[in-house]
Amino acid sequence: MSWQDEVDELKKREALARKMGGEERIERQHNNGRLTVRERIDALVDPNSFHEIGALAGKATYDADGKLQDFTPSNFVLGTADLNGRRVVIGGDDFTVRGGAADAKVGDKSGYGEKYALEMRLPLVRLIDGSGGGGSVKTLEMVGHSYVPALHGFETTMKLMGHVPVVCACMGSVAGLGAVRVTISHFSLMIKDTSQLFVAGPPVVERGFGKPVEKNELGGSHIHANGSGAVDNEVGSEQEAFEAIGEFLSYLPQNVWQLPPVIESKDPTDRRDESLLSVIPRDRRHMYQIKEVINSVVDLNSFFEINPGYGESLVVGLARLDGHSVGIMANDTMHHGGAVNATASEKMMRFVDLCDTFHIPLLNLVDNPGFLIGTQAEEEGTVRLGSRALMACYQASIPWVSVIIRRCYGVAGAGHGNADGLNLRYAWPSADWGSLPIEGGVQAAYKRDIESSENPNTRRRELEDMLEQYRSPLRTAEAFGIEEIIDPRDTRPLLCDWVKQAYEILPSQLGPKSRTPRP
Repeated sequence: MSWQDEVDELKKREALARKMGGEERIERQHNNGRLTVRERIDALVDPNSFHEIGALAGKATYDADGKLQDFTPSNFVLGTADLNGRRVVIGGDDFTVRGGAADAKVGDKSGYGEKYALEMRLPLVRLIDGSGGGGSVKTLEMVGHSYVPALHGFETTMKLMGHVPVVCACMGSVAGLGAVRVTISHFSLMIKDTSQLFVAGPPVVERGFGKPVEKNELGGSHIHANGSGAVDNEVGSEQEAFEAIGEFLSYLPQNVWQLPPVIESKDPTDRRDESLLSVIPRDRRHMYQIKEVINSVVDLNSFFEINPGYGESLVVGLARLDGHSVGIMANDTMHHGGAVNATASEKMMRFVDLCDTFHIPLLNLVDNPGFLIGTQAEEEGTVRLGSRALMACYQASIPWVSVIIRRCYGVAGAGHGNADGLNLRYAWPSADWGSLPIEGGVQAAYKRDIESSENPNTRRRELEDMLEQYRSPLRTAEAFGIEEIIDPRDTRPLLCDWVKQAYEILPSQLGPKSRTPRP
């Protein structure tokens, strides 16, 4: 009495599932410069760690004797695996079966994967390469009727954002709900030239607007990683995508009930970088490379930048201090002089939400001249988006430290930390702050005096020189308006001491926040 025949049938069907859409369609996938979903999973996860769920789901046909004649697997591959030694849930669309259209998925494998990640408290990785919604219009012919759109399971999708890390990679031409899923994530990426993201693809757009459009022109990675900000990072190849996914997750905990990982660091905590003494130009009109400052204070080679092509006046990313995961936020004077515009405000809000959700302490390197001004800034709604960014900063409850390295002006500057809390901060001797810079504020505050003088330009410079004496941060320190002014070279030792204290506080804060991150 044995079940060997049934086991053999099981193995046969599993082998058929691994053939996906067949050799011809697999070859077409390769010719388009793309791996298949199973090749992607093997390249991403630790060797031999993938455990598939639902491999037998598919459409089968049988002969008169009930014997299997043909089997087309579901075009969604799901399972668990280890990624750098940590368990994750991973799911990906199989473009070789009906182009990844949702009506070929057979069962809600994608939704099951989300429930698995939520209830088992595991990070979720989605490799998206299809429409992901209701499928193509071929569904009408297949079922004989249309349907009213609904987002079944969307509550789970939203809950995931507040409980476990969610990473989405746009691996091909992704439209509809598939495109939406890419954006509902903590980190998303696209691959240059081989991935596209649209609300609707070129055929639909051509039918609606009457002229053809090429898919990269409509939704290439250069649009969404640099212009629209719909995705975070652009990478050059699928292999780079897998490396970025692994690196991003290495900074995050498994879920909100666990601490971010701490690794051994070989970078001395007392390292004092001499370049910090001269990195800030004495001429306030001159720019500098903020990433030089970041790399001088965090553990060597640990900075992982997020969304570099969007909201460029603000640099954000993850790094380590003495092996501890931290979030980094810094103004970049190379773009808009470091002023916070609409896109930088949105970027700030999302990043603060990420760090707050997963209890990652945040370091803010401040050189903020304020919100960007001018006609374009007003048209872009900078003040509203800036308000949302400020609210995110003040709602965050994570350990937060600010280092004011140069300017800190206006309402935007006031968001460098939470003034209603401890507002832990240090300042460099190059720090410069106030409601308005003296150079611009004099014209507004002394307008009548300047205009009534015989030489307005000379009078304006006289007033600026008179006020300059009050500009020194040492004057502010005398009034305890700033708690500590430090030697820039002492920044890393102080931050490494701070991060250890921060991680002692974090256990009492673990668990979900009252709100999910804003995508």
